[in-house]
Amino acid sequence: MRIELLGVLSLVLGAAVLLAPPRMAFYVIVMSTLFGAAAAFGVPGLGGASVLVPSLLLAFYCLRLFMAFGERPVLAAVSSSSPGIWLLLLTVYGVFSALFLPRLLEGVTETMIVLRSSAGHRIIDLTPLSFSSNNITQTVYAVGGLFCFAFTYAYLKCGGTARDVINAMLVLAVANLIFALLDVITYRTGTAHLFDFIRTANYALLTGSEKAGFKRISGTFPEASAFAGYTIVLFAFTASLWIDRVRTVATGGIAGLLLLALLLSTSTTALVSLAMVMVFLLWRALPASYGKRVTGRPAAIALALLAVPLCFMLVLVLMPEFAKAVQDFLDETLYSKLNSQSARERMQWNAVAFQVFLDTWGWGAGLGSARASSYALVLLSNVGLIGTVLFLLFVGNTLMMKSAGGFHEHATMRAARAGVLAGLSEAMISGTVYDLGLLFFILAGSAAALRWVPAQAGAYRPGKAEAVQ
Repeated sequence: MRIELLGVLSLVLGAAVLLAPPRMAFYVIVMSTLFGAAAAFGVPGLGGASVLVPSLLLAFYCLRLFMAFGERPVLAAVSSSSPGIWLLLLTVYGVFSALFLPRLLEGVTETMIVLRSSAGHRIIDLTPLSFSSNNITQTVYAVGGLFCFAFTYAYLKCGGTARDVINAMLVLAVANLIFALLDVITYRTGTAHLFDFIRTANYALLTGSEKAGFKRISGTFPEASAFAGYTIVLFAFTASLWIDRVRTVATGGIAGLLLLALLLSTSTTALVSLAMVMVFLLWRALPASYGKRVTGRPAAIALALLAVPLCFMLVLVLMPEFAKAVQDFLDETLYSKLNSQSARERMQWNAVAFQVFLDTWGWGAGLGSARASSYALVLLSNVGLIGTVLFLLFVGNTLMMKSAGGFHEHATMRAARAGVLAGLSEAMISGTVYDLGLLFFILAGSAAALRWVPAQAGAYRPGKAEAVQ
């Protein structure tokens, strides 16, 4: 086992979390999600698979909240009155599928999986279906996602507040912007090696690429698309708060900077996902613009959507020499994307994934057994029709819940749902594995905890001794 510097620091921080108030544990786990390419240590027995810093700190997070609140609020998170019941069933089925389906259906079909070596090399290749280290790693991530959801739900039900979620997410967004700026500065100054200590995971790193002369921002992540997928969740969250007029100056400014970072990431997936998120935010803002308390900003959003092409045309008129550079950029980012080698490879992954679904008679090949380039096909090829339906029930219940709490609770729940939707939009376009990341489950758990729960549902109510310090 090879432990990294950040692994040592994470162990120290985790030990400190156990002695700190539960609120500190919540802030730490939220901030840890920023380090998506940082390994705490590697496991040679699993082909050099990396245990990421967020995954290590998740163990301390769960232990600290369990010490504070016990098991009752955690069990309430996966009860019949919570969307977590569907996530629990999905995870149980996913673990079952990972352990048994690759063995029961061995050789029935061929799947695209990541092949790792102890030396740290990774290739994606078409291989006959069999049990592999990917089944173990994706199972661990699936269980981690369930625990993250349940303990976040427990924290907010036992005294954590909507303001905790808002504060943590705003700090996270600012930190993401700072690292994005440092990523560009270190690249331009030839000091990109300064970021090596946070890019230690056994991933293929594409952090030094350009597109049409623009540095593709990757921040703390292994590539620009991963950075964009993470940033769009933060943008959706902060933009939703701005629409609801929560801390208008801060949320509006941060949302604007996140939008700029998304555009500069030059990620095609980010641009498509951004269009979907903007349409959702506009649709969501309309009902909030009427009634006794007007909070929505449909005019501002519509004006922003209209201003983008107008500003673009104005620049082209005033700076004709800039037109060719813009044309080259759009051609490389959008028009020629489908003809690129990367696009052809990903379409092949999707074709293979759908064939896996058919060859396994709808059962799937088992969690971690197949890779695709769309989360819908990831679900179908890994956990089959049953797992896909369970996931849709979980997401549907999370996104369709109503809140009868106060203003901040309502706005935070809406923002969390916007973040969940943004994460799903990005994953449906280019998601390759089952794991959606801890930030997704933190927001899903927050949305579930801040919703309205009927008194007869038997929702858990903590006593005075369990209040968050």
